[in-house]
Amino acid sequence: MARLVPGERAKLSDKAFAYIDSEGRRRLPIHDEAHVRNALARFNQVVFEDEAARDRARRRLLNAAKRHGIVPVGFITGQLRTERELGRTQRRPPSPLPAGVLTLMMTDVEGSTGLVDSLGADYGHLITSLRRLLRKPVAAFGGHVVEVRADELFAVFKEPRAAIETALVMQQQLGDRVWGANVRVRVRIGLHTGRPTKREGNYIGMAVHTAARICAAAHGGQIVTSETTKAAVERAGLSVIGFRSLGGHLLRGLREPLALYQVQAEGLHSNYPPLRLSPPG
Repeated sequence: MARLVPGERAKLSDKAFAYIDSEGRRRLPIHDEAHVRNALARFNQVVFEDEAARDRARRRLLNAAKRHGIVPVGFITGQLRTERELGRTQRRPPSPLPAGVLTLMMTDVEGSTGLVDSLGADYGHLITSLRRLLRKPVAAFGGHVVEVRADELFAVFKEPRAAIETALVMQQQLGDRVWGANVRVRVRIGLHTGRPTKREGNYIGMAVHTAARICAAAHGGQIVTSETTKAAVERAGLSVIGFRSLGGHLLRGLREPLALYQVQAEGLHSNYPPLRLSPPG
């Protein structure tokens, strides 16, 4: 099969590709029989943004195979095997949530209402991709995703240092990334170290409430921590970051003012407006 040179590739329409990711990169050419056969052979080597994207690409590829009179028996068998293996993985019981003193992480998408308004039905695809991006570093640093709800994520870590490192990776990966048609997504992250109470596969208590309030006070792209998290991370000796004091604040629902800090590190923005503080209550 002749390799597509850049000039030839550029002349092809989007319909000539089985997969186009959220940044407009076109993969798996299917404009002729040879490339359809090649795409069938290479399909499982492509990293898709989410399962919905994989399903769309698979349907386009199978439709192209049908147009060219190709009966992809081996491809279909391989896909069924992959789905069975995925099903076995998904049925594995999750590891038990830890107890004791934990560092709690809350994340939230800034301006999600505006994103829904501008993207419409495509907002669902964006959130699916974003969740996948945020989950990966949590798992990589030994954390536990407790709950994902709408555009929010709640995770816990036994080690405060791991929570900070996860937050840094999240913000660095998002950075100035553009999603789809020039859409930028900013995520605020709040961290607090405390002793939550486990209940029915989740956590309750003031530690959870405090982490949520810290997250709500932050801006998109910003990582804000409590004094307890700052002190625990400093004891762990994580020298690549710094903490900028944001002062003491009485967050809604809390009895006492809380000292808050912004995480400073290479690759993170440092200038933000004052914290988003709602009236105490």
